[in-house]
Amino acid sequence: MAADQTGDVVPPSLSAKAVGSFAYLTVRDRLPTILTKVIDTIHRNKNKFFEEYGEEGIQAEKQAISLLSKLRNELQTDKPILVLTDGLEDVDTWNRYLERQQGQHDDQEVVSWFKSPWLYVECYMYRRIREALWLNPPISGYDVFNEGKTQSFFESQQATIALCTYFEGFNKKMENIPENLLQEYFYKLLQVSLWGNKCDLSISAGVDNSQKISPIESLAALKLFILVDDSDALWSTLVTARLQTQSGKRSSCRVDFVLDNAGFELVTDLVLADFLLSSGLAQEIRFHGKSFPWFVSDVTAEDFHWTIRQTMAANNRSMSQRGVQWQQYMKEGVWSYHDHPFWTQPHEFCDMEADAPDLYATLQTADLLLFKGDLNYRKLTGDRDWDHTVGFETALRGFAPAPLCSLRTLKANIQVGLQPGRGNKLSSQEPDWMTCGKYAVIQFYSPNSDKQD
Repeated sequence: MAADQTGDVVPPSLSAKAVGSFAYLTVRDRLPTILTKVIDTIHRNKNKFFEEYGEEGIQAEKQAISLLSKLRNELQTDKPILVLTDGLEDVDTWNRYLERQQGQHDDQEVVSWFKSPWLYVECYMYRRIREALWLNPPISGYDVFNEGKTQSFFESQQATIALCTYFEGFNKKMENIPENLLQEYFYKLLQVSLWGNKCDLSISAGVDNSQKISPIESLAALKLFILVDDSDALWSTLVTARLQTQSGKRSSCRVDFVLDNAGFELVTDLVLADFLLSSGLAQEIRFHGKSFPWFVSDVTAEDFHWTIRQTMAANNRSMSQRGVQWQQYMKEGVWSYHDHPFWTQPHEFCDMEADAPDLYATLQTADLLLFKGDLNYRKLTGDRDWDHTVGFETALRGFAPAPLCSLRTLKANIQVGLQPGRGNKLSSQEPDWMTCGKYAVIQFYSPNSDKQD
């Protein structure tokens, strides 16, 4: 990686490979498959739309499918990226971002699907799905990904029961648990939340990817595949915050989860958040999700509240008790759900302070930020072709509203913060190590620490 005249490391722009061939394969393969499934889902539900809305529902179904079929043709044939026209609150932001992309091209070259960053065209496709539905009331609010998210939740019931039962086993005696054992429970639930990220329907193009075995029993075998494990630094941050709260130096400790997938992964996040409150490591939890259906399985407000209701109604005592407790947390306000347009835009997170200052200011008031999943990691690091040994802090490029940690299973061609030679060794042994979901990181950075990457 190059250095400028001052000796500072110069972040690389996306390489030709990342922008061109890799995006080309993604656009030509996975994205059309997802769009085809969306079109099929809408068509299969035309009778439902007719029952609810009559002929108006049938007409909306046909028009939405027409717009989505046009979108599929555009992405398969490298058509220009088009401005959005639906009048929603984020239209101007998206269209300005397109202008920014155009400014990075030659004057004669239009911004098109195969000549644009992978991160941008992926996000743009999901925003165009949103547009196709919004322009066709009365089905504007229909979640085309709901069936897959619901199926993932129910097919992971046994794993959810096992996790809730495990938590119930020590939760009642939380106050008497010695510190070293409390730390052990934290590490286990943190790893469960980490590996819950394997259940990503956008990576599998909507194919079943549910959790069917006990997540606790899998941890020992999976630990070998955590490439970066900053659990100790994370624990230290929480313990320090707890001590400062107890001594009156701060009023409370707040942990924010920037969520990824609904289904089993969300359950693992809720259990980890439950533990943070029950153990006294935190007094408030904020969950940040998406404002509309996004990347197939990402959490929306409806997914979040539905999951709690379904957990409450479960025919298992441990599971239903957790659901009742989670609902109580919501009523008391110690848990809260939030969304913001920035989470469903293509921006890298280093742009947040300038492009979404209100959100950045909110995150600054947290004591710890937990970013779940692959897409959040790509946005944290700019989805750039970094050398694997580049430090996490460098890749963040100034994004540091609060101490933060990425819990991510690898499903995209980017990873930083590895020891020299580790990436090359993995590449020689397993060429798809960055995309297969087998490996993971618990990667921490605090702007308030002296930690060096």
